[in-house]
Amino acid sequence: MTGKETTSAFEYKVFLLPVMLLVLILIAALFQYVWVGVLPFSFALIPLALGGFVVIKSTVEATIGKKKITAGMLVVLALLGTTYVGEYLSGAIVSFMMIFGEFLEGLTLEKTKNAVRELVKLVPVNCRKLIDGQFQTVSIKQVRKGDILQVLAGEKIAVDGVIHRGHAAINESAITGESMPVDKGPGDRVFVGTLNENGVIELETEKIGGATVLGKIIKTVKQAQDNKGRAQRIADTFSGYFLPVILAVCMITYLITWDLMRVMTIMVIACPCALVLATPTAVIASVGNAAKRGVLIRGGDVLENCAKVTTVCFDKTGTITKGMPEVIDLFLSSGVSREDVLYAMALTEKNSAHPIARAVNRYLARQVDYAALPNAEFEMLYGRGIRAVYGGDIYEVSNSKALEYVKDPRLELKVFLADQENAGRTALVVLKNSIALGAVSVSDTIRDYAGETIRQLKKTGISHVVMLTGDNEYTARQICAEAGIDEFRANLLPAQKLDAIKELQSKGEVVAMVGDGVNDAPALVLADVGIAMGAAGTDVAVEASNITLMSDRIDMLPATFALCKRSYGIIKQNIVVFAVCVNVAGVLLSGLGFLNPMEAALIHNASSIFVVLNSSRLLGYQYQLS
Repeated sequence: MTGKETTSAFEYKVFLLPVMLLVLILIAALFQYVWVGVLPFSFALIPLALGGFVVIKSTVEATIGKKKITAGMLVVLALLGTTYVGEYLSGAIVSFMMIFGEFLEGLTLEKTKNAVRELVKLVPVNCRKLIDGQFQTVSIKQVRKGDILQVLAGEKIAVDGVIHRGHAAINESAITGESMPVDKGPGDRVFVGTLNENGVIELETEKIGGATVLGKIIKTVKQAQDNKGRAQRIADTFSGYFLPVILAVCMITYLITWDLMRVMTIMVIACPCALVLATPTAVIASVGNAAKRGVLIRGGDVLENCAKVTTVCFDKTGTITKGMPEVIDLFLSSGVSREDVLYAMALTEKNSAHPIARAVNRYLARQVDYAALPNAEFEMLYGRGIRAVYGGDIYEVSNSKALEYVKDPRLELKVFLADQENAGRTALVVLKNSIALGAVSVSDTIRDYAGETIRQLKKTGISHVVMLTGDNEYTARQICAEAGIDEFRANLLPAQKLDAIKELQSKGEVVAMVGDGVNDAPALVLADVGIAMGAAGTDVAVEASNITLMSDRIDMLPATFALCKRSYGIIKQNIVVFAVCVNVAGVLLSGLGFLNPMEAALIHNASSIFVVLNSSRLLGYQYQLS
């Protein structure tokens, strides 16, 4: 069974009970008078008995297992009290909310397990291994350290190793997050799960399985999940004190008054219906609000943590930037026309499959008629660029190493190349018969709305914004300057991104991590809030995250943080005002004899209604840009 099929089976199984309870509760509430005389008991007893059994069973098991009182014990008390006074429907609602909360927690845990499954899928099942002088396709399980493997264009690398023959453009975004492929040759290291986009290489195996960089990522994701304890719910903390106090008050009241009705009134008014509804109603309203805007928020703990975030960490590629290289600038040598430079570039790059060539061709397609271009004799210059021969002329598009062969390179050309490389861009010289016609720069570009998103985040109370990237320092500095980001850390491997998150948390920061790649998964899991780019993000990043931006627009982040802060504020209002204060006042009035059980039931149900109404305000909440 595949990971997705397993998830679907899990979701169906755990979703069935809360849906069944909800249907039964609606039938009991809407048709309560229909059943009078038909059944010898109230129809509401059916969902109460079903939900009550599950809640009591899980509460007893949790109490024994954790050896501590949880919010579940308060729910058990509520079920007993509502059953005693005949408030069966209230008891059924209490049990439903408790079970629905457990469903959300279980679903989040299962999604995190799927993240590891997606990581494993990056490892090829088969590879080509050198056996008796010939490369033969074998299972990856038959590969050992020291074996020689061959990797063709378009194939994923199956091990960590060192190239000993051939050249290729390797896409390492799965490991480093860097969108620009890296030209590699003999002596260079390659990693499992990375993609050979162009060329043929032979490599010597150094590491396999769990010892590889990807294996360590998988291990880190698991450890990060284990080390990330679920935030203890406010209701659990409160119940640890509230339940013993209520029982003590009941006992004291009975010893002083010997009035059992007063005791039962206290138990009814102390039923934590409002407390149980305080968080889930706000969470449901907030999640619904966010979902309409293409943002998936996974549970109440996520809302609470998101409301407390002080630092937001961004991956660069595909998050702050578009994740696709583009032509940024074109330089023309003195006396050379633009048409001559474009023709030389098009003739040279036309038949190249290199990722940078594809970016150049996209740029040229709007200005050059490719159909009319002749086919030149094509040659790859590994580690340098591309050469084409046509009509006795030699054309070349190469990196700055080509300056060694240029006849009388102009100072302006050298300045252009240096400026582009200092800005973290890939700069290429366009040559014809060793004469520089001009130059072009290629780079991943910042998203149009990235700068405004950073500004709005700071408006919502985020005090610190950091970019964590596997890219080089020059590129990172340039991107941060354009986006208005305070700080960056460059040349980071996945484990180092995780260390950066831990360091920030050790300083008391509540950290949110925004990313889209496999290499972001450990940081997404360990961060207090992991936010994945849904449309462009890899499955593993989405599975490992707490929040998914389905529209692939980071400009939804300010509204999401503002919604979470608003939601957390309403949750605190629900708990403090409508749950705690009403309960305390009700217990006092009940002990003094001013309330009877029925009046107590009305009051605690009224507080529950106010909780729902207060939470419903979140359905229409909208963040106003400033």
